[in-house]
Amino acid sequence: MPHTIAEIAQALGLRAEGALDLAITHAAEPAQAGRDALAMAMDPKYAAGLAQGQAQAAILWDGADWQALGLKAAVFAPRPRWAMAGISELLDPGYDFGAGIHPQSFIHPSARVADGACIGPFTSIGARAVIGPNARIAPNVTVAEDVVIGADVILHAGARIGARVRIGDRFIGQPNCVVGGCGFSFVTPEPSGAEDVRASLSGERQVRAQKWHRIQSLGAVRIGDDVELGANSSIDRGTIRDTVIGSGTKIDSVCQIGHNVQMGEDCMMCGMAGVAGSARIGNRVLLAGKVAVNDNIFVGDDAIVGGASRVFTNVPAGRAVLGDPATKLETQLEIRKIIRRLPRLVANVAKLQDAVFGPDRKG
Repeated sequence: MPHTIAEIAQALGLRAEGALDLAITHAAEPAQAGRDALAMAMDPKYAAGLAQGQAQAAILWDGADWQALGLKAAVFAPRPRWAMAGISELLDPGYDFGAGIHPQSFIHPSARVADGACIGPFTSIGARAVIGPNARIAPNVTVAEDVVIGADVILHAGARIGARVRIGDRFIGQPNCVVGGCGFSFVTPEPSGAEDVRASLSGERQVRAQKWHRIQSLGAVRIGDDVELGANSSIDRGTIRDTVIGSGTKIDSVCQIGHNVQMGEDCMMCGMAGVAGSARIGNRVLLAGKVAVNDNIFVGDDAIVGGASRVFTNVPAGRAVLGDPATKLETQLEIRKIIRRLPRLVANVAKLQDAVFGPDRKG
């Protein structure tokens, strides 16, 4: 559905100039924008692309000369990415989940589905499950027994929700996510080789044949409101207590959260990151891509963990860490500077050895 520039500016709370009645149908990059597109040119480096495209209107950086750029109208965005969030929400056509309960879905007779919920074909809703108002559940989703799902939840195709999981309102589960799989917990009759190494912090251990025995996951998973779980990501159920994800937390694709993890509110966990069992993550923590958090440690409120870091010890609240093993950001940057100097240092040491021992030294 077309939107006028005036409607877009009002929806985003931004200033607009020019032909405010100009209608656009979609957003586009400047060079690919047609006459009915809103060009995304929120930084001066994108200005050249406007001349290559045919856009009549654009979202521009604050203070841009829209007329000199050959436009008929412009919306000005002091904070570009915030404006991007608003415009993407306004123009998003969404997904077609259909209406009502598809006849090829299976709803257990004891399950309760609230008004306005949509359930797609080949989806299974288990015994005593509760599906909240206006939930939208795509095809090929599995919701197990005794699950409670809140209002306005979206479960995309292939999502799997395990038994006794509790999910709050407005949860978004991207395709093939899994909530409530069994935790990865195993034990051997005698102390395992891994336990010996961990206790001694050396390679010395008693080598013996061992068989692994599963520790069953008696807990479940509790998820707050406004949480998003990315495609192919998983959250394991707890061993005794529930695994908990706080409200507002956003988890990217291909992430793993182990059993018993307690994650706070408004956290962000980027792609391929993992949190091992029984770790505690505070509120508003950022775990960048490929971060690994060790089991049974604590990451404090407002901590930031840089990409590909390996966190083996507790992280105090508010600290930014980086590296493997993760250290304070400023410490890690100094370490990396020193590493870059190593070839020159080795060469200098070789020259000193030549001066002291002669070029024919051995070793």
